[in-house]
Amino acid sequence: MIQITVSKGPVPELIAEGYVLFCAADQELTPEQRAGLVTFNGAAEQVLKRLDFSGAPETAVDLQGVQGGRPVSLILVGIGSLSAPVYHRIENMRRACGKAIRAAEKLKITQLVFKLPHPELIGFTPFDYAKELAVAIEMAAYQFNQFITDTKRHVAKDYAITFVAPSAIHEALEFGIETGTRIGCAVNQARHWCDLPALYLTPTALAERAEAIAHAHDSLACTIFGKNEIVEMGMGGLIAVSQGSAQEPRFIVMEYHCGQQDAQTVGLVGKGVTFDSGGLSIKPASRMDEMKDDMAGAAAVIATMQALAYLRPHVNVVACAPVTENLPSGTAIKPGDIVYHYNGKTSEIKNTDAEGRLILADALSYIAAKYKLDALIDIATLTGACSHALGPFYAAVLGKNEPLIDRLIEAGKMSGDRLWPLPFSDDYRPAIRSEVADVCNIGRESYRAGAITAGFFLEHFASGMPWAHLDIAGTSFEVPDRPYYRGGSTGFGVRLFVEFLMDWKPL
Repeated sequence: MIQITVSKGPVPELIAEGYVLFCAADQELTPEQRAGLVTFNGAAEQVLKRLDFSGAPETAVDLQGVQGGRPVSLILVGIGSLSAPVYHRIENMRRACGKAIRAAEKLKITQLVFKLPHPELIGFTPFDYAKELAVAIEMAAYQFNQFITDTKRHVAKDYAITFVAPSAIHEALEFGIETGTRIGCAVNQARHWCDLPALYLTPTALAERAEAIAHAHDSLACTIFGKNEIVEMGMGGLIAVSQGSAQEPRFIVMEYHCGQQDAQTVGLVGKGVTFDSGGLSIKPASRMDEMKDDMAGAAAVIATMQALAYLRPHVNVVACAPVTENLPSGTAIKPGDIVYHYNGKTSEIKNTDAEGRLILADALSYIAAKYKLDALIDIATLTGACSHALGPFYAAVLGKNEPLIDRLIEAGKMSGDRLWPLPFSDDYRPAIRSEVADVCNIGRESYRAGAITAGFFLEHFASGMPWAHLDIAGTSFEVPDRPYYRGGSTGFGVRLFVEFLMDWKPL
């Protein structure tokens, strides 16, 4: 458990094992910073000069000092230029918090004092500033160690951290810390589900976790549809993908009600393939183990609902997650098969590894038919093409509703879950035309742009709603060079959706 408190200082009078100083690249150390360093280590400035520590982003130095006869650690982390764009500044602060936690792990200390730059220098309100730092700290401390029996390999999970800042902003900081802690815990919950092996997180198990979250909160409701109900509803895509596995599919519907009669409603749909072998169009063995993460979209929307139950935005939210495994067997779907979806449209299956869009088609058409939505967003680890196009740092956003797309991009900048728009021109639409069904589940090879053509497949099932598609294939797992990640799952989408929904305004 991480406990973050706020103090006015001064820093040398606060008892801790480690003291974290955030240093800008374009400013000299302030007199206060110098005095603090001298208090703990009279030679600190000379050592920093020798090490050529400049305050550049993602740099860190740890020094030893003494306080009251006790050995303590001084951790200096770089935050880059204070004249950088505002979203770069807050991202540098997130990474600096991650570097501080990594240094604390190495030093085996858990009581830390963070001497924070003033929020005005970062360009954020005190509330948003503290929220983002608390989220980053929670994320940095996460470790998937459930199956590591040697506890010496476990990193610390309990930290006592003090933010030192002026008294006038303490109340806003404390509110931001509480909010950020909730968001960070939800992100880590999504990460844990994605990191669990498919042996332990089956479609049924994920549905049970969603149900347990709803039962714990009066503002949430949850309905789980089993295999027979899915068949009766005509969700042919979800049934088809599941039929090669011994694990039965589940269709999860969660609802958050804000309690306001005139509130608008936003729909979230997350792809939930708890293991994707590719089916008969089987994937290569290399890195197939990572396909336990193919339910990252479902994890994101379920964990978002957990966060919303605490944070209570003024908008209603419906989250749907079609959940299944995609395995090869004698009963698996075959290339050339045709299935009927929930809305009556048909799709030709030319590649069984393009299964995500088949289950999303049912979920999108269901939520569009059952609810009066003011916006609809789906999120999925959908295409390798997107991963190759954008790499691990940006997820793709596609759609034609520009106000919705712009709002999501802005929420991504604010939250750190960054989006990049791909073109969604009708020039690509013919790529998914089938000669034997309404649509084909892969685009024609001559069109190449697999992430875009997949988006046009999904558009057929969004029923004309203000809709956006997020392809998180590159950002959901094993993102490098982010100190607040630690390999494995990232929980991408939770921060984005919470930011987007907490600031909801009609389109």
